[in-house]
Amino acid sequence: MTKRKIRVLVAKPGLDGHDRGAKVVARALRDAGMEVVYTGLRQTPEMIAEAALQEDVDVVGLSILSGAHMALVPRVLELLKANGQEGVKVFLGGIVPDDDLPRLMEMGVSGIYGPGTSTDDIVRDVLAAVPN
Repeated sequence: MTKRKIRVLVAKPGLDGHDRGAKVVARALRDAGMEVVYTGLRQTPEMIAEAALQEDVDVVGLSILSGAHMALVPRVLELLKANGQEGVKVFLGGIVPDDDLPRLMEMGVSGIYGPGTSTDDIVRDVLAAVPN
């Protein structure tokens, strides 16, 4: 019997228009054997939560370079909870000041990655976070 593939939604919330990093991470996750759905640019938290529900994902990866992470991430977490998806792991990549890291982790973010993070580290952390 084969294991079920981990399903990951990669999303770019807010007005940030830079998606190269998100696409690199999405490809690395796919190359590691995960099913990856990339939602594209300028997604609202509501759009992300709905896509996560429709796609029945195990992980939501958010890429935020705009500095709006303290507004967008809590809203995504709130909507996932409202959808009954408390078990969905949320990872965050982008520009996040060190002062915000503890608060985001307390909210329930499973991992936070800045520029230059190895995709191997991200893949390892996703695999460790999702029982399969």
